[in-house]
Amino acid sequence: MVTIDDVARAAGVSTSTVSYALSGRRPISPATRERVAAAIAELGYHPHAGARALASSRSSVLALVAPLRSDINVPVIMEFVTAVVTAAREHNYDVLLLTKDEGTAGLQRVAGGAMVDALIVMDVESDDARVPALLGLRQPSVLIGLPTESTGLSCVDLDFEATARACVEHLADHGHRRIALVGPAPGVYQRGTSYANRFLTGFTGAVTALGEPVVAEPCDPSRSGVRDCLDRIGPDFTALVVHNEAALVPLLDLLRVDGRRVPEDVSVVAVCPRDAVPPLPVRLTTAEIPAHEVGTLAVTMAMRLLDSPIATAPETRLLPPVIVPRDSVAPAS
Repeated sequence: MVTIDDVARAAGVSTSTVSYALSGRRPISPATRERVAAAIAELGYHPHAGARALASSRSSVLALVAPLRSDINVPVIMEFVTAVVTAAREHNYDVLLLTKDEGTAGLQRVAGGAMVDALIVMDVESDDARVPALLGLRQPSVLIGLPTESTGLSCVDLDFEATARACVEHLADHGHRRIALVGPAPGVYQRGTSYANRFLTGFTGAVTALGEPVVAEPCDPSRSGVRDCLDRIGPDFTALVVHNEAALVPLLDLLRVDGRRVPEDVSVVAVCPRDAVPPLPVRLTTAEIPAHEVGTLAVTMAMRLLDSPIATAPETRLLPPVIVPRDSVAPAS
């Protein structure tokens, strides 16, 4: 196995110089750094993870806090997880996935043990009790989500408020006025989950601007739950915005049972990641949740905070909505 001593001999430098070139803890001249890099490439040297951690005082591990609750859509969460893991590997980082809801205690346990260099936190609530704890950690944090009070923290997410407005405006451009929202499961609203509240705010504002009453209902994604949701909404609508990926299959089937064709009788816009739409009898117009972009940005922001903690100020990045027209929206009859 190739060792750091082999690299030093091939580059004509000391072992400590190779170590400094790898860790960045002391300045190395460009010429010397190039010789070290060439020797590493020629010999195929891979630093031992433990030695690399000791040299840099880093663990090369990111924590991804993604509680798996009974009322969330796991395939959608995994879209974000995959993006974070893939982006982390580009920076030679591993990811510690924390799926149990441990609140602030879990954050402090992981951070206090020096297991991770930074934390990426999902399932953010509008009034998130974890925010003060995150501000008190020595490790930097990035939220995938946007709490009401985010001062001092970096956040990245889709602009859900603007996305809701874009959905309503797209339907309004096709002549629809009676537009209802099929929202996430009741528990998502009860927890005050940030993305659901922001989307509801945008939907309410956009429908009110049309001069129409706001019809928005939470929806358990089971068939009976979708049935109850449609009954609460009532028959007086020509378009649905569905912010609940798991409800799409029973929703379209129940509309068919009710004799309401998509898009001839009812237009539908679904809010979901591009790769999370199940096979359906109609190609849905979607407002895309950019899971890959958000997850990648979260890692980029975390690495920036690690590499330049003093020069990097916390920032909030809200990605703009993208509506992809397909076959589920038609002019209002």
